[in-house]
Amino acid sequence: MISDIMEAESKEKMIAVGPPIEVLIVDNDEAHAEVVAESLDRVGFQCRVATSGTQGAEIIGQTPFDVVITDLKMSDIDGLGILARTRSEQPDAEVILMTGHGTVPSAVEAMQRGAFNYLLKPLDINQLRAIAEKAGESSRLRRTNVELQRRLDEKFGFEGVIGDSSQMRGVIERLKRIAPTNASVLIQGETGTGKELVAQAIHQNSPRKNKAFVALNCAALSENILESELFGHVKGAFTDASTDRIGKFEFADGGTMFLDEVGDMPMPTQIKLLRVLENGEITRVGSNDPIKVNVRILSATNRNLEESIEEGTFRSDLYHRLKVVTIRLPTLLERSQDIPILIDYFMRQFAAQHGKQIKGMSPAARRKLLAYHWPGNVRQLRNLVESMVVVDYDGLLDADDLPEELADPAEPAGPPPTASLAALVGKPLEELERLFIAETLRVTGGNREDAAQMLGIGERTLYRKIKEYQL
Repeated sequence: MISDIMEAESKEKMIAVGPPIEVLIVDNDEAHAEVVAESLDRVGFQCRVATSGTQGAEIIGQTPFDVVITDLKMSDIDGLGILARTRSEQPDAEVILMTGHGTVPSAVEAMQRGAFNYLLKPLDINQLRAIAEKAGESSRLRRTNVELQRRLDEKFGFEGVIGDSSQMRGVIERLKRIAPTNASVLIQGETGTGKELVAQAIHQNSPRKNKAFVALNCAALSENILESELFGHVKGAFTDASTDRIGKFEFADGGTMFLDEVGDMPMPTQIKLLRVLENGEITRVGSNDPIKVNVRILSATNRNLEESIEEGTFRSDLYHRLKVVTIRLPTLLERSQDIPILIDYFMRQFAAQHGKQIKGMSPAARRKLLAYHWPGNVRQLRNLVESMVVVDYDGLLDADDLPEELADPAEPAGPPPTASLAALVGKPLEELERLFIAETLRVTGGNREDAAQMLGIGERTLYRKIKEYQL
C-alpha cells in the first residue's frame, strides 16, 4: 500500500499559489500516515499527523484545519467519530475518509453525514492530491463566503447596529423580522442608544429602501413650524408663506418617515398625525384639499409614553397606532459586553474617515473605556473614539489620547460599584464567562497564553471556550 502511494510522477504539480492548505491526517498506521503527509507536503500542503482517533479528536479541538483526512477503521475513535468531531468543532473544514473495499458502505454513510469524499486503499497519489486540493478550496470558499456575508451585513445590512451581547442579538433578530413589513414601529431607548440608526436599518432592509428615508426631530421645532415641515403649506397660509411648499410626508411618499422624539409632539399635531395613520391623507397648512400619501411611520422616544398618556400630554389612540411593533434599545451599560466590539468598529471607521494609520488601542486605554459608566451611551463612545483617533500622533490610541472626562483623575473613571454590579446581575454565568474571556483576549492583543494565565485556566481549556463561544 505504501509503495503504491510513493509512485510519484517525476514532475509533481504544485497546488495553487497562496497560503498552504492545512491538513490533519488521522491514521492508526503511523507509517502510512507519514507517507500520506509526505506526499501532500511535497506539493505545498502543510500537514500534521495524529496516530490515533483519540489524538486526532484532541488536535481538532485545539487547532483549526482546512481538511481532515482520516482512516475509517481505527481501534479507539473511528473515522465517523472524527467526522462528527470535526463537524462540531470546525464546521468549515472538509473531511476525507480513507477506506478499504470492504467498508465502502460505511464510507457512503459518512458522505451522507457530511464527509467531502472518500478514497479507496491503496491510495492513488494523484487522486489523493486532487481531492485534497478541492476539499481545501471548498473549505476556504465557505469561510470566505461567511466573512463576505458578515462584511456585507455590516456595510449594507444593519449598518451601525453593532453588537454581540444577548440583548443586541435579540434586537437584530427582531429587526430582521419586522424590516420587510410595513408595520409602524416605536423605538424606545435613552438618548444616544442609536434609535435613528435602527430606523435607517429598518428602512434599508425593507421593500421601501429605494425610496426616501426622511427624519424629523419633533422636539426641535415649534408647533406651527413642525406642522409646516410635516404637511407642507400653501401660499399665504401664514406671514412668511410666499410660495406653496411640500412637507416631509409628501417628500417621503412611497418611503419611510422617522419621527424622532415623538413624545414631545404638541397635542394638535398629534391629532393630525393620527389622521395620516388612519386615512393615509395629509392636508397642507392653509388648504382644505387632502393629499394621499403612502408612508411607513417609524418613531422614537426616550419618554415613557404610557406615563405621558396618564398626564394628558400624549394621545392614547396615537400611541397604539405608533406601537404596532416596539423595539427597546438597551443602554451601553446594559450591553457592556459590546464595548470592545464597538471600540474596534469605530476605530476602523474613523481611521479611514480621517486618513489615519491606527494600529489599535492600548490595554490601559481599553480598561479606562470599559470602566466608564457612559451616560451618553453609544453616541458618547462613538464621539470619544473619534476624538482619540483625531488627536493621536503615534498610531496607538493610548491614555494620552483620552479626553478629560476619562483622563482627569478628579473625574471618576468608572461607575459606582453598585452600578457595575447591577449591569451584571441576572445575566447567565455562561454569558459572563464569554464576556470576560472576550475582553481578556482583547486586552492581551489576542495572546492566548497571556489570556489563559490572566484567567487562571489552561490554554487548551481557553481554546475550547473560544470555539464554544465563537470568539
